[in-house]
Amino acid sequence: MSITAKELAKLLNLTPAAVSLALNDKPGVSDATRQKVKDAAVSHGYDFSRIKMKSERNGFVYVIIYKKDGAIVDETPFFSELIQGVSKGCKQIGHKEKIIYLYEEDVTSENLYNLFHKDCFGIILLGTEITASPLQKFLDLKIPLVLLDNYIEELPCDCVLINNMQGSYIATKHLIKTTKKHPGYLKSSYAINNFNGRELGFKKALIQSGYSVSATNIVPLTPSIDGAFLDFDTYLNNGGNVLPCYFADNDLIAVGVIKALQKHGYHVPEDVKIVGFDNLSISQIFSPTLTTIHVPKIDMGFEAVMRLHGRTQTPGISFTKTELCTELIGRDSC
Repeated sequence: MSITAKELAKLLNLTPAAVSLALNDKPGVSDATRQKVKDAAVSHGYDFSRIKMKSERNGFVYVIIYKKDGAIVDETPFFSELIQGVSKGCKQIGHKEKIIYLYEEDVTSENLYNLFHKDCFGIILLGTEITASPLQKFLDLKIPLVLLDNYIEELPCDCVLINNMQGSYIATKHLIKTTKKHPGYLKSSYAINNFNGRELGFKKALIQSGYSVSATNIVPLTPSIDGAFLDFDTYLNNGGNVLPCYFADNDLIAVGVIKALQKHGYHVPEDVKIVGFDNLSISQIFSPTLTTIHVPKIDMGFEAVMRLHGRTQTPGISFTKTELCTELIGRDSC
């Protein structure tokens, strides 16, 4: 007959709680204690399937919406569709989700331990704005985790995001094919990895089409409708040059710029053609309707939960970076 966790605790002169933390790879015990417990469990025939069975029955999927300063997450409805996909996935695997907003200053080891150590099946970290240092604190918890809508090269973890480079590449190629002109770049003044990927795709399309990257008209803009409108309005008031076509880092920038162009007497698409990114609902109701890059947002959230579930079933599997492809949606702005 196999040994129980309670018997292991007595054998090793540890508390049952410490043994449970060690066997379940939870924070709260030292690496040496964790290894001591696992070695004793193996040598005394502990039934490790009990851990798997317990994880299958119990625990919430914690959906953490990480905010660095809210400049991106607060300004767009993009994220509500991601959460819809997460909810769909949680329903399929039989777990309920808890949605929690965390600001950068709240991400401390103590806070995270207190938040997750009792009833956490796994973590979906919506980390659009996250960087390596706070992500490492989440990974130190040793709880199954999938990073959603971002990828941090130096840290090993499962991540699900869109192929930003592919999306901006096909958007820019469409502009060039349509206008036979060198596109300008309506660039977010707020730097995140997603926008960095979009810049790479934009530049790749320019180079392949024979245009100079260094000669490109790049206009930094706040990545919101009102912010982009005010920034581009100021740009025009200061005599900024208007090109025949532009790629915008997101739909909100594109809409804000179109509003500024209209204020100054320009017509879209007759005078200026614009392609956005994200296919937000406003892109379909704004006039003119916006040509944009569709992002499978619900599918992203669902895929993140499926990856999390796979990680809990087979803890030792390799980490993966999953990029979902995008597609061009042609509308009136180009």
